[in-house]
Amino acid sequence: MKLTEKILQLKKQKNAVLLAHYYVDGQLQDIADFVGDSLQLSQEASKTNAEIIVFIGVYFMAETAKIISPSKKVLIPDVEAKCSLADSCNAQEFAEFLKQYPNHTVISYVNTSAEVKALSHYICTSSNAVKLVESLPQNEKIVFAPDKNLGNYINSQTNREMILWDGACHVHQEFSLEKILQIKRENPEALLLSHPECKKPILLISDFIGSTTALLNFSQKSKATKFIVATESGILHQMKKSCPEKTFIPAPPEGECACNECNFMKINTLEKVYRCLETEKPEINLSTEIIEKAILPIRRMLNF
Repeated sequence: MKLTEKILQLKKQKNAVLLAHYYVDGQLQDIADFVGDSLQLSQEASKTNAEIIVFIGVYFMAETAKIISPSKKVLIPDVEAKCSLADSCNAQEFAEFLKQYPNHTVISYVNTSAEVKALSHYICTSSNAVKLVESLPQNEKIVFAPDKNLGNYINSQTNREMILWDGACHVHQEFSLEKILQIKRENPEALLLSHPECKKPILLISDFIGSTTALLNFSQKSKATKFIVATESGILHQMKKSCPEKTFIPAPPEGECACNECNFMKINTLEKVYRCLETEKPEINLSTEIIEKAILPIRRMLNF
């Protein structure tokens, strides 16, 4: 049997569900029961009747699934699949930081550890961050963590002055403005689609800014036939599948690489997915205290 067939057979035997993020390799997206961005996967984790959740993504996503479904067994193919953005916000340091801002509402991006979520009032994703902030009173004092680029974008869209934690995603931080401008000169008909985690100069020249799912939806509905995509290049797999007649160019980073990949997402492989299903390890385990604290801001996000 092929490895993919073995995975699907094991999944059926063990009543498991495979959730994959847009940024993992295409072959992993193709075997998943559901492929999506952080918000979609969080919602799917909350709805599934499966006994086992295999989260093909990065560690904070699997933690979020465990917080939402504490009675289920949550597996991740490799515990070293971390997130540079989540790792940029240490929970102890963040707790000390918050002491400077009493009486502030704390909004944390979903790309954070369970411990940071437990310190927050609301969790958001790039899909709902602007709307969530807009739902709060204009004079409300807010601390936003950990992505400073997304925070600055939210401030610009909502006319707020949120206090921002100084964190960033290594993928979206490294896009080259100079190289993107060169691609635009060579492809004047191409539209630039950018994730709000990109730096401000990239966003200023973008034709559309949105979450990973929003970028995918825009590319499907747009009459344009060529796009430069400034987010992790894994999303191009879904874009090409849904619109094979269109051209998608990955925005390049600084350096010699032609596209910008998340090293952590790419740690996931078919072999690791099979092994974790077979052995039911590595498993995500969180304390009851952390789950009870972290579920509150996540529920506020899901309800919102």
